Amino acid sequence: MWPFCGRCNSKARLDGITAVVTGCNTGIGKCTALDFVRRGGRVIMACRDLQKAKEAADDIRMETQNLSGAGDVVVVRLDLSSLSSVRECANEILNKESRIQLLVNNAGVMACPKGQTQDGFETQFGVNHLGHFLLTCLLLPRILSSAPARIVNVSSHAHYFGSIDFEDLNLERSYTPTSAYFRSKLANILFTKELSSRLQGTQVTTYAVHPGVVATDLGRHLDTTMFKGVSWMFRNVGKLFMKTPEEGAQTSIYCAVDENVKNDSGLYYRALSLKFALDYLEDIL
Repeated sequence: MWPFCGRCNSKARLDGITAVVTGCNTGIGKCTALDFVRRGGRVIMACRDLQKAKEAADDIRMETQNLSGAGDVVVVRLDLSSLSSVRECANEILNKESRIQLLVNNAGVMACPKGQTQDGFETQFGVNHLGHFLLTCLLLPRILSSAPARIVNVSSHAHYFGSIDFEDLNLERSYTPTSAYFRSKLANILFTKELSSRLQGTQVTTYAVHPGVVATDLGRHLDTTMFKGVSWMFRNVGKLFMKTPEEGAQTSIYCAVDENVKNDSGLYYRALSLKFALDYLEDIL
C-alpha cells in the first residue's frame, strides 16, 4: 500500500448520471468505472479490446451485484490510434445516450517504440492527446446540454519535462520514447486549460490529474524502448513502491464526484486534492 496516498471520501451519488471512461478494462480506469457503478452511475466503457472490456464489465457487475443502488456498465469499442474509430465510437454513444455528465479521458500509452497512428501521427501524441481531443469535441455538445458536467483528463507529472515543437509534431528529427510521452502529457494539460477557458459560464468544468506512479501494465513497452527485463521490474519490483490501481484512481474519482471542486476548472490535481494553478504555462505558449 502507498503510505502517502489520500482517498476520495466523498459520498456523492451518481444516480441518473452517465459517465464515459476510456481505457477502463484494467488498471486505474477499471477502478474508476467500478467506483462510479458503486455510486449508481451508468458507465460507458470505451476500450480498444472488446473482449477484455467485456470481461472487465462482467467483473464489475459481479462485484456490485449485491450492492443496493448500484449502476451498470455498457461496452463500446474505441481505438484512439484511429480517428475514424473515435468518430464511430462517438456516434454510437451519441445515438444511444441522451445525456453525458462525466467524461474521463483515462486511456494512454507510455514509452512506445517509434511509430505512427493510422492517421500518420506519432503514436503517443496521437493516442494520449489527439484521440481524446477529438472524442471530447465530438461529445461536447451532448455534455454541454447535460450540464452540470465534468471532463477529467488523466495526465502525468511527466508533463513538467515536456515541450511542443510545432515544426516537428511527429518528432521525426528528435524522437525518444520518453520525450514523446512527456509531450503528450503536456498536451493533455494545455487542452484542459484551454477547454476550461472556452467553457466558462457553461457549468462544464475540466480537470487534469496526475494519478501518481501506479503499478499497472502501462510500462509494457519498456523492454523494447529501454532494455529487456524493465517491464518485469516495473510490474513486480516497482509495485512495492508504487500505488495500487485503486489508489491511483482516487484523484480521477475526486475530480469527477467531489462537491468541493464542482466550481473549479482548468486546474491540475495530484496526490488527490492538491491542486496547482497552471498560470505558469502561459510563459511557454
